[in-house]
Amino acid sequence: MGDSSSGLNALWSRGHAPVPPGSLVAFRVLFGLLGSFGAARFLAYGWVDRFFAQPTHFFHYQGFEWVEPLSPMGMKAVFWVLVALGLMIAVGLFYRVAIVLFFLLFTYVELIDVTNYLNHYYLVSLLALWMSFMPLSSRASLDQRFRLPFRDGTLRRWMIVALRLQVAVVYVHAGLAKLTGDWLLHGQPMGIWMAARTDTPWIGSLVGEPWVALAMSWAGFLYDTTIPVWLSWRRTRVPAFLVLLTFHGFTHLLFTIGLFPLIMTCAATIFFDPSWPSRLVRGLPREPAEATRPPMRGWRAGLAAVGVAFALFQVVFPLRAHLYGGNVLWHEQGMRWSWRVLCREKAGSVTYRVRWAGRSRDALVYPSRYLTAHQEREMAGQPDLILQLAHHIADELRAEGRQDVEVRVDAIASLNGRAPVPLVDPEVDLATIRDSIAPASWITPEPSGPPLPLHPSDPPLRPTHR
Repeated sequence: MGDSSSGLNALWSRGHAPVPPGSLVAFRVLFGLLGSFGAARFLAYGWVDRFFAQPTHFFHYQGFEWVEPLSPMGMKAVFWVLVALGLMIAVGLFYRVAIVLFFLLFTYVELIDVTNYLNHYYLVSLLALWMSFMPLSSRASLDQRFRLPFRDGTLRRWMIVALRLQVAVVYVHAGLAKLTGDWLLHGQPMGIWMAARTDTPWIGSLVGEPWVALAMSWAGFLYDTTIPVWLSWRRTRVPAFLVLLTFHGFTHLLFTIGLFPLIMTCAATIFFDPSWPSRLVRGLPREPAEATRPPMRGWRAGLAAVGVAFALFQVVFPLRAHLYGGNVLWHEQGMRWSWRVLCREKAGSVTYRVRWAGRSRDALVYPSRYLTAHQEREMAGQPDLILQLAHHIADELRAEGRQDVEVRVDAIASLNGRAPVPLVDPEVDLATIRDSIAPASWITPEPSGPPLPLHPSDPPLRPTHR
């Protein structure tokens, strides 16, 4: 018991050791600027209207069915507030209020419609949540200049460890998700995406070669699974960061994946020595401030236990897809929040067959009646969203006075270039199925056999890193 207690005390003492503020300050500035830029980008490109005003139906996450969008003007106001909050975070003005509000508003926007889910949106929410418990404006900020009070403004080692762990979890799970035959043996879906990029200047004639897709697949697998190690080791940190810049620059050139490369590049700076910005910016202290280590008792110990549990949850939660068996890229159960970045190319089509009391023939209902083109494209490969829309159709018909409504679906999908096959059992009445975390027997088994080679006449497909 004594050895255990002394070990915990040593771990507590090490975790609460003060660190130079440079890297945490730089991370705060970069995070705030990217958050502000991302929100401004939505406003500038008209995406607020496209994703939150034009749709008439929204897909909900389980447990968050109550989340609804505001009016078009209200949603634009939310994004303008996010722009301002990002800038406040960057300059460290009323930082605690700004980072908490940013986390809440950004997460609210994420929860409005499942078809807008992207891995890097989820990462931004998680990083903002961690940062809400860190006094990152206690140095090099307007809060410090205006001498706003800090309960404890010391920047401590656990803060760097937590952020590093969160970024490492993304990379490692993204790499492990690529440990499949499609990715490592057949170079798919990389081959599909490369075939659509043969018009790229300078390298177009090269990227269409099959061996290039296979080589890039292996490079992506090795990069994701090992880059946190190389960034953590002092001797390899600089060359690893150069590789990181090259890798994300190349993916940004070839693929339309938004701010993901910028976010991961900025996040990687947290792996550098905590004092690195002081070598570039005068006035930043190179040494940590003198501070005492708080005792390991009371609310501090409880909060630390919650933080450790949350960190462990982030490590384990993405593995839940393995509990379902089969191919998660097909049935999608456990797909979200598991960092399966750029792992699959999936396309499909959906037509609902509806019948009710007194009608002897099926009525065909097309998703375009309810969805935008973006929503329909995303929904077509995700069985739980197909089920959600089926329930919406049934509820609409019942509201019109129809009785004994039955909703079946002809949903076919292609995974990584395979021939399209049914994704959902066409004989199951989806109006009787309730979505849950249990394995879904109404989803058909994944297609067997290797992916088919891409035919030259096939239309180009865009990669998705959902």
